[in-house]
Amino acid sequence: MLKSEGLNVAVVGVTGAVGTRMLKMLESSPLPVKSLFPLASVRSAGKKVLFCGKEWTIEEAKPESFEHIDIALFSAGGSVSKQLAPEAAKRGAIVIDNTSAFRMDKDVPLVVPEVNEQALFKHHGIIANPNCSTIQMVAALEPIRKAYGLTRIIVSTYQAVSGAGAKAIAELESQSKAVLDGETPEVAIMPVKGDKKHYQMAFNAIPQIDLFQPNDYTFEEMKMINETKKIMDDQEIKVSATCVRVPVSISHGESVYIEIDKTDVASADLKHLLADAPGVILEDDPANQVYPMPASATGKKEVFVGRIRRDPDVANGFHMWIVSDNLLKGAAWNSVQIAESLLKLGLVKV
Repeated sequence: MLKSEGLNVAVVGVTGAVGTRMLKMLESSPLPVKSLFPLASVRSAGKKVLFCGKEWTIEEAKPESFEHIDIALFSAGGSVSKQLAPEAAKRGAIVIDNTSAFRMDKDVPLVVPEVNEQALFKHHGIIANPNCSTIQMVAALEPIRKAYGLTRIIVSTYQAVSGAGAKAIAELESQSKAVLDGETPEVAIMPVKGDKKHYQMAFNAIPQIDLFQPNDYTFEEMKMINETKKIMDDQEIKVSATCVRVPVSISHGESVYIEIDKTDVASADLKHLLADAPGVILEDDPANQVYPMPASATGKKEVFVGRIRRDPDVANGFHMWIVSDNLLKGAAWNSVQIAESLLKLGLVKV
C-alpha cells in the first residue's frame, strides 16, 4: 500500500526477473513507500509497471534519476551498478545493490539481515546483497555458528538455471522439448554465455558456474568462499565450494558439510536451533520423507533446511541440505529485507 508519508524508492532493472520480484516484495512489505521510481535501460523506457494498483512509467536510469530518492534497489547488472550506484549515493540515496560489483569492497557492507544486520551501521551509501547461493547457506549456518562455533564448511551446490537469467530458462525449456522430440538441442548459453564452449543443460548437470579462475575454482565458487568469510566476519573459517548447474528453473539446493567447535552435540540439537531460527524453516522428518525440495521452495521467502545428520566418522562434523528460492531470498527479498532493516535501525528517515 502506498503511503502519504514515506520513502521514495527506485528500482533499477525493474523489468528483469529480480526487478519484477522486488516490486512484489515491496508491495507486501511494511516499508512505507510513498513513490516508486521504476528505472531500466533505454529499451524499456516508456513502458508501464503495475505497483500497488497504480501504473508507473519506466524511465531510463541516469545519474539525475536519483535526485530525491531515499532507497535505490539495483538489479541491472554489474556494469550498470558500477556506473550508477556511486552517482545515486552521491545524491543522497542509499543503494542496495544485487550485483557482485561492490561485494568485496572493504567499505561496503555485505548483508544478510538474519546474520549481520548490524553491519548496516558501517555503510557509506552503498550496501551489497550477497550471492544467492551464499545467502541461503549463511542464513542456515549462522545460528549453529553462534551456538557451537564453526570451523569448516564444504558446500556442493545444485543451482537453478534462473541464476543465469531468463534466456537460460528459455534455453532449458527448448532443449528439453528437443531432446524429448528426438532432436538435437541447440546450445548457446550454458554454462557461461561468454565462455568458449557451451553444453546441453537439459537432462544434464554442468560443474561450472561463471568463469574459471587461476586456482581452478570458478568465480561463483570463490564468491561463496570469500563472501561467507566477510558476512560471518571470520577470515579463519575454512570454506570450500563446488558449484553445479542443474536442470531446474528456480530454487537452489546445497549439500553442506560443517565442522563445529564441540563434539558433544547431537543432530537433534542442530534441528532444535534451526526450528527457531529467523527466516529458516526446518523440514526434516526422514521417516515420512519430509525434506526441502526446489519445487516446494519456489515462490517462498524462507530458507528450508533438512537431512541434518552427524558424520559417521567425524564427531564434530554434520551434513545438511539447504534449499531456497534464488530469486527471492537469494535476491529480491533479501534486498527488501535490508531496506526494512535500514528503517528499523533508524538509518533511513521517513
